[in-house]
Amino acid sequence: MEADSVITSLLRFLGASAILLFLFSSAAFAASDSNAAHPEMIVSAQWLAEHLNDPKVVVLHVADKRSDYDSGHIPGARFIALQDFIEGEDAELPSTDKLKAAFEKVGVSDDSRVVIYTTAWYPMAGRTYYTLDYLGHGEQAALLDGGIDEWKLEKRPLSKDEPKVASGNFTPHVHPEVRAMMEEVKKISEQPTKSSILVDSRPEKRYTDGHIAGAIHVYWQETLLDAKNKPVFLPPDKLRELFAARGIKPGQKLVTYCEIGLQASHDYFIAKYLGYDAAMFDGSIHEWSHMNMLPVVQGQSLR
Repeated sequence: MEADSVITSLLRFLGASAILLFLFSSAAFAASDSNAAHPEMIVSAQWLAEHLNDPKVVVLHVADKRSDYDSGHIPGARFIALQDFIEGEDAELPSTDKLKAAFEKVGVSDDSRVVIYTTAWYPMAGRTYYTLDYLGHGEQAALLDGGIDEWKLEKRPLSKDEPKVASGNFTPHVHPEVRAMMEEVKKISEQPTKSSILVDSRPEKRYTDGHIAGAIHVYWQETLLDAKNKPVFLPPDKLRELFAARGIKPGQKLVTYCEIGLQASHDYFIAKYLGYDAAMFDGSIHEWSHMNMLPVVQGQSLR
């Protein structure tokens, strides 16, 4: 009887594993390019359309205002406000308990496959992914390639109906290492090594107006085919070419930053997608320059 019990438990485990494997492999085939280190981090509109009724798939519509969601969203998508998972004007990470409550409210559970999009500013989707990754759910989260813009271009339906959502059961497993703190950023800036590099994700003018010493510049919009008209991600080989052209080498740890940690979340996502060890300086320039009055470098030179 004991052997039978073990076998039964094993079969149940394998069954559950097979379901997860199917979800992840399906996402991988739907991604923009399987040459990425983690192709499952991006799903196409086609993949999402085919999985909208999957009970394990949770689609999150991220925006500042509820009216953005009410005017039309992907069928079955749940609304989550940016303010639900940031805190204060400097957009810091809230407490783990608050984050847990925010994602459980929209039905995220431990076995959920979360697909994220926004109709507003693209980095809000990246910040949602970053937050889930910080909470240990990054391997089960993805961005919708092209967001709702691509969904509309493919003439897929929108809805104004709000789905009935049962509260999720979400267990955070916090990864503090993905949140770079001031001391780590200072060390990378003051003692440059081949193993770590700072990445400024802001527009070029903001970079030239003043950046942290040693930081290279990769404006987040450069990672998209056309940020205004076709905001799908560049293929992985083009993303790697972009990184290489800016001096980023394979195997380096990338610490991204911007003004307050939103644009930087997008570049963090790209770094993870390509297989880099990555962290995000949540305090960003706001903490570095505005709060602590630390020096910045003007112009294009690194130092």
